[in-house]
Amino acid sequence: MKINNQGNFENVKNRVIIVSEGMDDSGFSENEKVWISRFQKQDKDLVSVNDLDAEVILVKRKDSAEKMRMLGASVRSTVSKDVASIAISGGAEDSFHLSEGLLLANYQFLKYFKKETREKKENKLNTLELSSEVSNAACEELKHIYQAVSWARTMVNEPVSFLTAEQLAEEMKEIAEDANITATVLEKTQLESLKMGGILAVNKGSIDPPTLTILDYKPKNAKNKKPIVLVGKGVVYDTGGLSLKPTPNSMDSMKSDMGGAACVAGAIYLAAKQQLPLHIMAVVPATDNRPGLNAYAPGDVIKMFNGLTVEVLNTDAEGRMILADALAYSNKFQPELVVDAATLTGAAFRAVGEHASCIMGNADEKYFDQLAAAGEASYERTVRFPFWDEYGDEMKSPIADLKNLGGPTAGMITAGKFLENFVEAPYIHMDIAGPAWRTSDSGYRTKGGTGAGVRLLYHFLKNYK
Repeated sequence: MKINNQGNFENVKNRVIIVSEGMDDSGFSENEKVWISRFQKQDKDLVSVNDLDAEVILVKRKDSAEKMRMLGASVRSTVSKDVASIAISGGAEDSFHLSEGLLLANYQFLKYFKKETREKKENKLNTLELSSEVSNAACEELKHIYQAVSWARTMVNEPVSFLTAEQLAEEMKEIAEDANITATVLEKTQLESLKMGGILAVNKGSIDPPTLTILDYKPKNAKNKKPIVLVGKGVVYDTGGLSLKPTPNSMDSMKSDMGGAACVAGAIYLAAKQQLPLHIMAVVPATDNRPGLNAYAPGDVIKMFNGLTVEVLNTDAEGRMILADALAYSNKFQPELVVDAATLTGAAFRAVGEHASCIMGNADEKYFDQLAAAGEASYERTVRFPFWDEYGDEMKSPIADLKNLGGPTAGMITAGKFLENFVEAPYIHMDIAGPAWRTSDSGYRTKGGTGAGVRLLYHFLKNYK
């Protein structure tokens, strides 16, 4: 995608004009001035005007970034799929947010259609022409946001027939190379030598080996002496294991169970492309969870990487098993903050739906404030839940240090309290089960994988204090 700010609109037939009160119309044609004047009197947010060989879309300026993003998505649905370039006239901030929504709405996952069908469906848009008010840096940021979110969405949309744990590691290595990030992949023999019991237990039912990928972005001007570590759940497909998912359609979207991995990898990639002055690491444990071979079973007691033992009561509570080992592994980096992202519990989805992520933890209040502010800025909002010790008491086992399943209530919190046992640094847990996957389009949030959390964590890191 090319994003320019030359203000050279003469050769672009499709133009978007952001209309606001008191706007300067000196740069518009007489026809455009008439259209703008009429549009300002109408009770519409968007109107398309055809004038011979050009199409002009007028949109009303809105008072929030999110409303402008949603207007951008409306522009994408209004313009023909065959349009290759669009010019946007408006103030810098409004143009940025409208462009962001347009770009994210432009995403498609067409890989598995036959060539003829793919060509018919494909959006041909490849260029945005913005006014000179939009800085070069803003143009680059738009491009990088589009790249990072699109990558994360594609990873979630890929089926396990392609995206095994090993392939996910390869995909992360590829973006790492593009962004000057150091990537290290630990394979099964290394995980065995490290005695990562949680990852290995979940993987016992699979013929495909597990991986643990470490991404390290450390610029010379990093302002933090200790790294910020992001940990993402990478269950590339979840059947529930021997505790097979029982409800109708409950496995249909389980290729999305690595949404946390896509989130943290996409976020560190975006941060690196933007050259944020922070030392950031991402740790991604990956496997599928199946009931085959010598699959781990309810009743098993697993010794984890940090030495704690866990009684398995439900093999469908597998995400916390692999996250626990990855979180414990992150202790070796002595981080100043650990944030994990995971499609972890149905309880999170039932609590807040698809409109927010559940967050909790023991980190300083300032980090929660910054994360909440990032949620508002990106409109990937967060809802904070309590993290009281009483919830942790529910995770105690009569025969081991912990059990991997709590009671029938507050499952998103008890899961977080389980994970807290494996982290030594200040910790925030993000359950993105609700927003990570959609069954239909909603504005710029496309059906399937949404890339949830990438923009949230990027805004958090961008304004990190």
